[in-house]
Formats: sequence, structure tokens, C-alpha cells
Amino acid sequence: MSKKITKICCIGAGYVGGPTMAVIAQKCPDIKVTVVDINSRRIAAWNDEDVDKIPVYEPGLSEVVAEARGRNLFFSTEVDKAIDEAEMIFISVNTPTKTYGKGKGMAADLKYIELCARQIARVAKDDKIVVEKSTLPVRTAGALKSILQNTGNGVRFDILSNPEFLAEGTAVQDLLAPDRVLIGGDSEESIRALADVYANWVPEKNILTTNVWSSELSKLTANAFLAQRVSSINALSELCEKTGADVNEVARAIGTDSRIGPKFLKASVGFGGSCFQKDILNLVYIAKSYGLNEVADYWEQVVLMNDHQKHRFADNIITTLYNTVSGKKIAFLGWAFKKDTNDTRESAAIHVADYLLNEQAEIVVYDPKVTEEQIYADLDYLNTRDEKENRKLVTVVNDPYKAMKEAHAVAVLTEWDEFRAYDWQRVYDTMLKPSFVFDGRAVLDREQLTDMGFEVYTIGVGR
Repeated sequence: MSKKITKICCIGAGYVGGPTMAVIAQKCPDIKVTVVDINSRRIAAWNDEDVDKIPVYEPGLSEVVAEARGRNLFFSTEVDKAIDEAEMIFISVNTPTKTYGKGKGMAADLKYIELCARQIARVAKDDKIVVEKSTLPVRTAGALKSILQNTGNGVRFDILSNPEFLAEGTAVQDLLAPDRVLIGGDSEESIRALADVYANWVPEKNILTTNVWSSELSKLTANAFLAQRVSSINALSELCEKTGADVNEVARAIGTDSRIGPKFLKASVGFGGSCFQKDILNLVYIAKSYGLNEVADYWEQVVLMNDHQKHRFADNIITTLYNTVSGKKIAFLGWAFKKDTNDTRESAAIHVADYLLNEQAEIVVYDPKVTEEQIYADLDYLNTRDEKENRKLVTVVNDPYKAMKEAHAVAVLTEWDEFRAYDWQRVYDTMLKPSFVFDGRAVLDREQLTDMGFEVYTIGVGR
């Protein structure tokens, strides 16, 4: 008989914690769900009266939050209080790649995870189930257990791994109808308690249980396999451009093979997001730490191919614009790493922009969901040039036609649906001639634009 959970706390109100807890609250009205974060601005945004202003943009999320918020879904900065009251605590804080010391550039930085564990250990007065929701290296659960069980206060902590498999842009649908929910742990009772929460809406056959180590590794492996498919088709996109083939036709041909399937075979300027690169580098670091250098080299190539794709896209812009973009206006359509999200982490647009800015290009950015503040923050974080120069060379506008007016070239960096619907004749009439379009997401009608007079370069399509 498992323990019936009535109070859940989630530490971390970001892209994973917020949507996941909102759906749990919606589907489990008898469970009080409290999402806590030390970032008071983020919590204030989650509590904004205008539910469309919540900090994470996902189709359908605002409706889920509106239904549950104030009923059994709460957002708070009172971390200790929520920990004390909860029977089950989800840890959903950031685990960025280390930028210092041992493992720099590859290993996951677990300082926020450790701080959470120590805070839970300090506050808890009764038994807790602690759930790893953040993407973590294999055997992190062991470190959590060591910290929590050596506090000397007699509280029992059961550690579960419950990795998320959300795709941004479809996160709500992924939560409502998941391919699988994975729960790893040692305590059958605690595993059952978490499984019973999901069983309120997820079929039993879709709830998988493993040992905790398999669960942790499964998350890294899933992202590595998906990223590998993207890098594989991107590697072929370059070959297609040189040989006159069309990567979209190649992808369609191989995608009909039931052993391969059609998903994640869309050539692009490169993958981004918070997980793919971070998780692969983490996998590389783990392999190297066990002396598995051939394994590490294999997976590292996926990241190297992704970096190459971004650089060659930027380099093609420079080469095509007569080997110089200095002082030339380049309009960027899209800054988010993919459509239907406002997340910009590891977005290809950031790195393409940085490459062009090193050549003194003047970039004007339009994205329907990403703020000006975020775009400048992304560029400043690279620390390639000072903030003043970034603001001098980069302009952010809220009108796509303004972005493209008198531009030398347009670069499509995100596959927002609205880009297809623009009046491209109007765009052509206002651009400098010759008018170049570099479609890094293969979303525009190449033939139609060419007929209008554009010089069009589509990723993976030979000229």
C-alpha cells in the first residue's frame, strides 16, 4: 500500500518545474502543489493577474495555470515553508554546464542541486520523498542521499529519479499525453506513491519503473540520440548543397523506412535548447571519467557537427554578400531556439549573430515572443564584446517589416509559422538589391521567392 500524497513542493519555477507542476495540479485537484523559487521576479510573473504574462510561453499553458492557480496551485518565494509542509519534493533547478574548474565546458554544475539538498536537510522535520526532476549525471542520487541522510536529525529521505522528456513548444501536450513516465528508485513504496500521482491521467502501461541509475542515464541517452539524428541530417545537408540534392527529399525517402522513422530529420541551422548540448557534453564527460575515450569521442562529434552547421551558415552569408558584411543590415527572423517557445538557451541565432557581429554586421532582430532584454542578455553572456557595442550593432524591433526594410539580407533562424504568411512582395520592394534570403529552417517557399526576384539560399538544398 503506497502513501497517498496530498502536498507537493517543487523547487524551481522554470521551463520544467512550472509547466509540470501546473499539469499535476490541474489533473490532481486533491493535491496542493506549491512551486517555489528564490527569484522573486519570476514568482511575481507566475502570479500575474494577466495569465498571458506568465514567464514561460507554451501553447495551452496559460489555460492550465488559470484553471488551477489559487485552487491547488501556488507560486511562492517561501521555500522553507513549502519544504516543511510537503510530503514529496521535486528538485527542478538549473544544472548548467560547468564554466570553471574540473570538467569545465562538459560536466554538469551541481552546486544548485547540492544547495537544495542541504536546504531540505536543514528544514525537514518528517519523512520526505525527494524527486530529481532536473537532468542530472548518473549517480547524482547517491550524492543527494549522502547529504540528506547524514544530517543527524533522524528524518528518512527516499530519492527518486523522474526525468522530464518534454519538447519545448509542445510541453503541455507532452505532459498531458506522455510517451512514458520514467521513475527510478529503490523504495517500492515511494515509487508507487509517485506513480499514483501520474496515474490520475497517465495510463499504467506508460509508467515505467527502473533502478535510479538507469533512470538518470536514460534521460541523457534519449537527448543524445535525438541530437545525433539532427546532426546526422545536418551533416548530409552540406553534402546536398554541394551535389545539388535536396535534403528534404532525402529525409522523406529515408523517413519512410520503419526502422528509421521521419522524426528529427529536419535539416536546420543547428539545434539549440537547454538540454541537447548540455546533456551530450555531460555524457562525454562521464565516459571520459571512466576512461571510455572512444565512447566520448563518438558523442562529442554530435556537438562539433552542430557547431559547424551554425558557423557555415554564418560564413555563407558573409561569402554571398561579396565577402563582407561590415556596415550591412542583416534582418534576423527569429531568436528563440525553436518555434512556440520563448526559450533562447543555446539558440543557433545567438551564435550566428555573434559570428556576424565579429565581422561588424548591423543586425536587426524580430521574434514574436522573445524580449529585447533577453536578446541583449544572450549576447552579453557570450562576453565577446562589451555591452555598449552589442547595443550599437544590434537593434530589436517588434515589426518584421521594419526589420527587413532596407536590409541587405534576411536570415530565418526560427521556424515560426507566421514567417510563411508575410507579404514577401512587400518585403522585396523595400529591401536593397540584390535581395538575399538565407532560410536556416527551410520554412519559406523557395520557388515563390525566387520568382519575385530574391536570391534564396535554403539549408540543405543545392543551387
